[in-house]
This record gives sequence, C-alpha cells and structure tokens, in this order.
Amino acid sequence: MPNNQNEYLFQLIKSLTKSEKRSFKIFAKRIGNPDEMKFIQLFDAIDKQFNYNEEQLMVKIPQLNKIQLPNLKSHLYRQILLSLRLSYVNQITDIQIKEQIDYARILFTKGLYIQSLKLLEKAKQIAISTNKPILQLEIVDFEKFIEGQYITRSMIDRAEQLTQNATNLVEHIRSTQYLSNLSLKLYSLYIKIGYVKNEKEYFFLKDFFYTHLNHVPPYEQLDLHGKLHFYIAHVWYAYIAQDFLLCYRYAQKWVDLFSENETLQQQETVLYLKGYNNLLSTLYNLGYYEKLEKNLKVVSDFVAKHQGQFDENLQILSFLYLQIAHINKHFLEGSFEEGTKLAPTIEMGLKCYGNKLDLHRTLVFYYKIACLYFGCGDLKNCIYYLNKVIHIASGDLREDIQCFARILLLITHYELGNHKLVESQIKSVYRFLTGINDSNKVLREILNFLRNIGKIYPGELRHEFSKLHEKLNILQKHPYEKRSFLYLDIISWLESKIEKKSIMDIVRNKFIQMRDNERKTKSE
Repeated sequence: MPNNQNEYLFQLIKSLTKSEKRSFKIFAKRIGNPDEMKFIQLFDAIDKQFNYNEEQLMVKIPQLNKIQLPNLKSHLYRQILLSLRLSYVNQITDIQIKEQIDYARILFTKGLYIQSLKLLEKAKQIAISTNKPILQLEIVDFEKFIEGQYITRSMIDRAEQLTQNATNLVEHIRSTQYLSNLSLKLYSLYIKIGYVKNEKEYFFLKDFFYTHLNHVPPYEQLDLHGKLHFYIAHVWYAYIAQDFLLCYRYAQKWVDLFSENETLQQQETVLYLKGYNNLLSTLYNLGYYEKLEKNLKVVSDFVAKHQGQFDENLQILSFLYLQIAHINKHFLEGSFEEGTKLAPTIEMGLKCYGNKLDLHRTLVFYYKIACLYFGCGDLKNCIYYLNKVIHIASGDLREDIQCFARILLLITHYELGNHKLVESQIKSVYRFLTGINDSNKVLREILNFLRNIGKIYPGELRHEFSKLHEKLNILQKHPYEKRSFLYLDIISWLESKIEKKSIMDIVRNKFIQMRDNERKTKSE
C-alpha cells in the first residue's frame, strides 16, 4: 500500500467505471463474512465523497474503529486491485501470461510437474506471439527449474534446448533494454533542459549517445522491437540536437515499422501513437505543412476508429498528441483565432485527467495556448495562461519554457503599454536566466531592447524594430540560437511592428507564400 494511502485509495476508487464498481461489489461479496464486509461499506462511503474526509467516514460508518481504519483501507485497496486484475485478464496479454505462470507454480507445489509444464508451454506460446521476451525468459527459467527437479523424458535434448533458448533471450533482452534505457535517459535530458544550447552541450550529447550505441548489436541483427527502440533512441538524440531532418528520417522509420504491421499497432498502440507524436512535432519544426496535415489525418482516423477500445492511458495520450498537433497546425497557418477555440476543450481535458497528467504536458499546453492568444491579439488571455506557466512550482522542469514564458509576458505588457511594469520585471527575468545559466543571445537581445525601449522616441521605434529584426535574423541561422525561434516567433512580431500589420496577417502571408513555393516545387 502506498504511503499516502488516503490519497491513493481515493484516486483509485474515483478512477473506476460503473462496470468496474459493479464487478468489484460482486467480487467483494463472495466472502459473505459480516466482519469482512466492512471494507465494502468503506468503499461506498469514499465513493460518495467529492474530497477525502476521514471524519465524515467515521460518522457514516459508526461501527468503524479508527484504530482499525488504516488496515481496512489497505485491505480495500488490495481487494479493488484483485477485482480489477480479474476484469482485465482478458484484455491485457501480460496478465494472461502471468496468470498461467501463477497456475503453473501452484501445480508445481502440488507435485503435478507435467501439468505445470503444459501450462508453461501454453503461456510461452502466447508470450512468443505477442513479443514478450522478458516473460518468455521467466517461463524458460521456470521450465529449467522443473526439469532440474523432475526428469520428464519429454525430449532427449530438452536441457540443451532450454539453455540455448535462455541464452538467446538474455542477449535479445540485453540489447533491447540497453536501447530503451538510452531512449529514456535522452527523454529525461530533454524534459530537463530542452534543446542543446551550445557546442559544449552538443558534444556532450553526441559523445553520450554514440558511446552507449557502441554497446548495441549491429542494426541488421536487431529484431522488430530492437529496431523500434533503435529508431526511438535516434529520434530523441536528433530532436535534442535540433537536427530535425535526421529526426524526421527516424520518426518516419518508427511509424513505418507500425504501418507495415497491424498486429504491432494493436500490441504496442502506445508506441504507435508516440511515434506519430514525434513525427508530427518534427514536421511542424521543419515547416512541412502538407506532410503534417496528411499524417495528422492518418493518426486522427486511427484514434477515431479504435477509441472505443482504448483504455484510459491511450485516451489520455491520444488527447495530448492530437491537441498539440492541431495547435501546431494553427501556428503554421497563422489561424490563431481559430486555434484559441481549442482552449476550452484542452482545459476540460486537463481537468478531466487531473493528476494523471504529468506537469511537463500541462506546461506545454498552457504556453502554447498563451502563444495562440498572443497571435490573435487577445493579450488578456495570453497573460492569464503565461501566469499559469510561471506560477507552476515546476522546479527545474522545462526551464526553457519558463524562460520564454517570461519573455513573452514582457512583450505582452509592452503591447499593453505597461512600460513601467516591463522595466521593473526585466531585472527579475535577467536573474532567472542567470540562475539557470542560460546564455541565450536571442533572449538577451530582446531583453536589452525592452530595457531601452522606454528611452526611444516614437518616431524612431520603427527603425529600432528593424535593427533588432536584422540582428535576430542573423542569430536565426546560428545552430545553437535557432532553438529560440521554435518557442517564440519573435521575427513575426517584429515584422508586424515594422509593417504595421497584425501578427496574424504576417504569419498568414508567410503561410500562403510557403504553400505557393511548395506547389511550384512540385510542378517543376
């Protein structure tokens, strides 16, 4: 039972569907012992609460002894999980396999060795067909143990076959786990720092990646899951390094691996959706609108077709990935006003999924929504969402977004004419940048500009905007400064000030020009 059992028990009960609650009641009442039925009363009482309140529970169940309550909650938690395990046994292959292994262990303890081995063989075939090598190894290990206790005479070379099988599985698991560990480490690095900021970070990343990759068997020797994790690792490496063409290549390979295998789509739907999420994000960063639109339709159709069979985890992921992709599509189109219509749906999703969402995703959503409102000129709502980002106690999580949220907030207050507020907040933003050791030249150019903007005569403003635009255009081509423009389209804002047009008009014109260029390239 988790340490914070009150919160965890309450969350578990509130996560149950009506059918799961009904199944639990049937499962729990199998006992029939009045003393044991107290935990069902506790379940009903907690289920009716909007917030966990232990004092109310004692009033609702007067026969409940407060000293007994911790043990009763632990018992209830376990009973709910047992009930859920039975409910999900036909839906989750891993549970089916483990159930057969458990039955085999029981038969073994009763000395029914042949029956035990038959169940293990059945479980092994399921594990092989669904690509579960770790469970295969557990089964083979148990088979070896039984063979060591009881001579089955089922096969002359049984020992040799089992040991070779175990050796092959260990090697397969080692290489796959090495690649998946590398992917996880890279993802963790991205969550903390975002893209590489300088040459030192780039060479650290490169050395880290290829040093670990040297321990993996050649690509040709990898099986399907090995290749999948090989692609995932390369996607994260390329993404952090801002090599989006390389990232696109491996994200496409990742998705293609699933496109060629419908069974894999069903078995590893989480990774299938993650692959599309990375592909769509990369296409956005590259500005490949047509490919983004095409792939967004493919994954949207897949979700629409299978959503009825999705568990809550897949529902959450499909919500996250599709909403982010739609926002990015609006950014490319310059359809900011239309994009803000997504805000209520996203807010509802964030509220619905609540503490099941990680803080990183919430930060990204709030920041992107703020950018949509800024793009369409709704500065009040822009400030509202930026403050949500800034005031979230995130520690060192996504320091990059925290940086750009503060910069965009300064620009927004400038647009509102709050020049004194801008002046007073600039020092605070400088301190924040120094605290996270970010030497981003783009941010510092913007801060210097905003610091001095109050001293510029109105007639000279356009010229000063042009000077900053020229400086930033040069920095946009710098390999480690270009990351800033992935977070904040400062160039379009400056062009809107220079040309005296709305940001929406500037971005839309760029989008139209980009589409025209794409059509010309195709016709040639």
